[in-house]
Amino acid sequence: MAKNVVVVGTQWGDEGKGKIVDWLTDHAKGVVRFQGGHNAGHTLVVGSTTYKLNLVPSGIVRAGVDCFIGNGVVLDIHHLISEIRALEAGGIDVRGRLKISPGCPIILGCHSAIDHAREAAKCADVRIGTTGKGIGPAYEDKVARRALRVYDLFYPGRFAEKLKENLAYHNFVLTHYLNAQAVDYEAILAEAMADAEQIKPLVGDVSAALHALNKAGHNLLFEGAQGALLDIDHGTYPFVTSSNCVAGQAAAGSGVGPGMLHYVLGITKAYSTRVGGGPFPSELDIEREGTPGYQMSQKGREFGTVTGRKRRCGWLDTAALKRSIQINGVTGLCVTKLDVLDGLSEIRICTGYRLDGNNIDLLPMGADEVAGCEPIVESMPGWLVSTAGANTLEALPAAARAYLTRVEELCEVPIDVVSTGPERRETIVRRHPLE
Repeated sequence: MAKNVVVVGTQWGDEGKGKIVDWLTDHAKGVVRFQGGHNAGHTLVVGSTTYKLNLVPSGIVRAGVDCFIGNGVVLDIHHLISEIRALEAGGIDVRGRLKISPGCPIILGCHSAIDHAREAAKCADVRIGTTGKGIGPAYEDKVARRALRVYDLFYPGRFAEKLKENLAYHNFVLTHYLNAQAVDYEAILAEAMADAEQIKPLVGDVSAALHALNKAGHNLLFEGAQGALLDIDHGTYPFVTSSNCVAGQAAAGSGVGPGMLHYVLGITKAYSTRVGGGPFPSELDIEREGTPGYQMSQKGREFGTVTGRKRRCGWLDTAALKRSIQINGVTGLCVTKLDVLDGLSEIRICTGYRLDGNNIDLLPMGADEVAGCEPIVESMPGWLVSTAGANTLEALPAAARAYLTRVEELCEVPIDVVSTGPERRETIVRRHPLE
C-alpha cells in the first residue's frame, strides 16, 4: 500500500528540506512541488557534486524518480528552462521525468518589475526583504483572476490578448503609482512564445499522474518550499512569502485529496535562521567573532541559495516550532545541521516569551505581536566533540542526545530523523517516514 509524505519547513525556510527529500527518494516513485516559485533554493550534495535547485523538485537527481510541478507553483518559464539545461549539462535526465501542471500561473517580466519597484519605494525598516523575482505579484494576479496560466501558451492568439490586458494594468501601476518604467509588451510576448515551445512537451495532467501512481501502490513525496513561519496566513505577516507553505497546501497545490497525505515530516535546524526582514525573538549577533551566532553563520554556511544574503541566526525556538507543528499537523521531526553546534560549551533553547507582562509558550500570530516578544531561554551543556557524519544515535555524544530529547519533550513530537551533514549517508534514522 502506498504511503505518501509531505516534507515541510517548520521555521523561516532554509531548513535543509532538499537534502531530506533527496534522501527519501530511494523509497519513493514521485516528488511534487506544490507551492512557491523560483524564490526557493534547495541545495543537494551527492558524492562530489552539489546541485542548486529552485523549481525542479529535489527528486530529479535520483534516477527513475518522476518529478512534478503542481498547479500551486508560480512558474518563471525562462528560469525553469535555464535550470533544466544546467541539470542536463551535468548528465541528469530531466525532460524525460518532469511533468508541469497546465494550471501553473506564469511569472512575467512585469511581476519582477513590480516587485523591485515596490521594495525600492518603501522605507528600509519596512521592507519585506523580497527576492524580487515576481512571486508576490504573480500570486496577486492569480487571486485577482487575471493571471496567464501555462495552458494559455497553447493558444497564442488568446495568450497575446490576455497579456495585453494584463500589461495595461501593470504598466499603469508601474508608471503612475510606483514612478517606475513600463515593461515592453512585444519583448515579453516574444520571450513567452519562445519559452513555450521548450516546455509544451513537459505539460501534462499532474493531478491524474499522481493519482495513477498512488493507485499503483507507489510512494509519493510532496516537497514544500520556504517555511511555515513564512506562510501567508499563519506566518509573521506581513514579513511572509505570498503562498501557503503549510502541509495542507500539498493537496490544493498538486490536485490530490488530503486523504492521500499520510505523514508530515517537519524539517527544523538545530538552531534558527531567517532571511530578510521581520521579527526574530531568539536572534543572535552573527558578526562578532567567537560568539555562538558567528559560529552558526560561518560553520553553517548561512548564506541564501537564491540571493546570497547572510541569514540571521539564533537559538532554536521551540515556541515557534510548536506553532509550526500545530498548523502543519507534524507527524515527526527531522533535525538538521546538528553538527553546526559542535564545540559550543553551552547551548540555549528559547522555550517561550514574555509578552505584555505574561509568559507564553507558543508563537503569537502576526509580526507586531512577535516583535514584542522577549525570549525566555533555558541552558543545556554543549558538546566539544564532532557529530559531523554520524549515522547512528549511539555515535552522538551524550549531551547531543540530551539536547534532542529535550527538544522532543518541549515540542511533544518525536524526532524521527537527524541530519549530521549534507550528504545522504550523514543521516540518523530513528523511524523512517516511508516505512
